[in-house]
Amino acid sequence: LLDGQSVHRMKSRKLAQVMGLLPQSPIAPEGIAVADLVGRGRHPHQGLFSRWSAEDDSAVARALSATGTEELAERDLDTLSGGQRQRVWIAMALAQETDLLLLDEPTTFLDVAHQIEVLDLLVDLNTAQGTTIIMVLHDLNLAARYADHLIAVGDGGIRAEGPPADVLTEEMVKTVFGLSCRIVSDPVSQTPCMVPIGRHKTVHSHKDAAA
Repeated sequence: LLDGQSVHRMKSRKLAQVMGLLPQSPIAPEGIAVADLVGRGRHPHQGLFSRWSAEDDSAVARALSATGTEELAERDLDTLSGGQRQRVWIAMALAQETDLLLLDEPTTFLDVAHQIEVLDLLVDLNTAQGTTIIMVLHDLNLAARYADHLIAVGDGGIRAEGPPADVLTEEMVKTVFGLSCRIVSDPVSQTPCMVPIGRHKTVHSHKDAAA
């Protein structure tokens, strides 16, 4: 349900006016410019006979500004780095001007620096604009660091949900992922940090480590 309505019964255009969606591997036309791609986020607000308006221009400008991609507006998407492209895709979703943004693994295929860049951007959007961000992440530690509320899913159902400290536990990781681990405090964010235990790197005592 979304605002008391079943999303399955809502028309696609109406749904896109209230909820933005960024899939894991979005596809863009070859050679498309950044500004043109971001402008596609305005389609849900345009009727069959409506034309591009000044409000559409303003919405695109706001989206580019929020994601720090104004200087990329005239460049082809194909020429950008992975982190830049992901910021542009987020800008397109923002141009829809919805209060809810769904992202499916927004950090996939990005190196560590670009992962942090994208997640920092999403936190900024949530803080500055009040956008509700819901995303799928497989990196448990980044999820715990950046999210206010976690939902652990396994075997087709919800296995745990709540604040990161309540969800990211050794028991949950073992139950959902079949993985032994230790949970320590992230020295930067003070959030839970999962340290996996593999077959070849087992738990050592301080005495063993010093020997």
